[in-house]
Amino acid sequence: MLKLPRWRVVLVIIFSVLGLVFAMPNVLPPNVREHIPTWLPHQTLNLGLDLQGGSHLLLEVDTETLHRNQLDNIAEQMASTLREAEPAIRYTGRGVVGDAARVRLIDPTEMRRALEVLRPISRSSTNGNEIIAFTEGADGAIEGRMTPASLRELSRQAAQQSIEVIRRRVDPTGANEINPVRQGENRIVVQAPGVSDPEMLKDRIGTTALMTFHMVREVEPGGALPPGTMLVQPDPEMGAQPEVVERRPRFTGERLVSATPSTDSQTGEFVLSFRLDSEGTRLFCRITRDNTGQRFAILLDNQVLTAPRINEPICGGSGQISGNFTAQSANDLAIMLRAGALPAPLTVIEQRTVTAELGQDAVDAGTKATLYGGIAVVLFMVLAYGMFGVLACLALVINIAMIIGVMSITGATLSLPGIAGLVLTMGMAVDANVLIYERMREEQANGRGPALAIDAGFARALVTIIDSHVTQIGVALILFWFGHGPVRGFAWTLSIGVVTSVITATLVTQFFIAIWFRLVRPQKLPI
Repeated sequence: MLKLPRWRVVLVIIFSVLGLVFAMPNVLPPNVREHIPTWLPHQTLNLGLDLQGGSHLLLEVDTETLHRNQLDNIAEQMASTLREAEPAIRYTGRGVVGDAARVRLIDPTEMRRALEVLRPISRSSTNGNEIIAFTEGADGAIEGRMTPASLRELSRQAAQQSIEVIRRRVDPTGANEINPVRQGENRIVVQAPGVSDPEMLKDRIGTTALMTFHMVREVEPGGALPPGTMLVQPDPEMGAQPEVVERRPRFTGERLVSATPSTDSQTGEFVLSFRLDSEGTRLFCRITRDNTGQRFAILLDNQVLTAPRINEPICGGSGQISGNFTAQSANDLAIMLRAGALPAPLTVIEQRTVTAELGQDAVDAGTKATLYGGIAVVLFMVLAYGMFGVLACLALVINIAMIIGVMSITGATLSLPGIAGLVLTMGMAVDANVLIYERMREEQANGRGPALAIDAGFARALVTIIDSHVTQIGVALILFWFGHGPVRGFAWTLSIGVVTSVITATLVTQFFIAIWFRLVRPQKLPI
């Protein structure tokens, strides 16, 4: 007699019911889903860019600017290290020349001691690897160059940091499912399903949004710039004038806790209100107290937003920036400042728009492919194995429901490659049944009774099924690990399908056959 352990029956019922329940919202119209009780799942499949249309951007981190900024930081680090040496090592000519940060010792005989003092900053504080190579130049010059490995790591870190900033800028609530991903060392792919205007994305992503606070140095028109200062141009929309400011900012926008658009209570103009953290409040209070009567400038991406005069110490940790803001520009600037600054400018390498019509065409084509594939599989199984083929197809329906259910609750995105993975999974699911049924045929041909042939078919085919599916899981994991975008979608769908097909082929189909066997009590298997 063919018997199934009770735990297998319970597992089959649980898996089947959960799969159908979680897949159900995908086949219900929106007005019906709204009336589903709150304790039942509502989540449906997320459609990818190729299915519902949207915008696609391929961005590249400006590594030259990034390298230049990093060399400027290294030059400053070299100078401060020499100043803080005991006794201090005098230098001049701090700056960046070509691909090197450079300082020049006033007394070249201190070269050996200077190189010894700089040695600690040449290695990473985290892993101890060399990140800066110092060389001795002519006339007491010391040059610091980044190693190739540290340059690559800098690009990777900048791309990763940019991803987080982009995500906060274009999808601050996380509801639009815009998921920037890194491609290679310094490129980023941004796909925005449902966004038909890529220019909006570019405007919001493309600004570095680095806010810095500098003291203004009053200089006679046409006079030479004092050491340590720079001439900065006004923001075109602000209508201010060029200002000479200290090169080094007193502090940066990293100290911002919040930035919100608002209106001035006296003039009614749109302004940007901001609030600083405790350290920023302390710095701002000290700066305004020590420089009362002077002017300070707020720069955004090295352009002057405003340069007001400090009338009294400001120690409340909040303020507002006025200018020719509109409601939209004030809101956009607030979003960018809250998201943080990009570590380097981004260049648009590729820009594509997938229209909704094209997305619908893709949905229709994918639906047809899935339908035709399913019909072909059903016809083959019924013609080849009769009643057992029908039972395998019932298990296949549960398998598809489980795949859709798992993808819905995990928030996975279904794209065209994902549909390909779904169709491929349908073939793999019945392939396991083919192995089992062929084994049953052999056992029956060798003279075994129906119950023993069924048991032997499942038991002896199981090892082969497990082997083949483990191999497929390995391939899917490799695709998921190294792939991006649609490739990952295909790998994710394939991985879910491999696991669910093992469950349905070995447990669900066996459950159906056991019920059929108890009802029919056959003398010979119809296979």
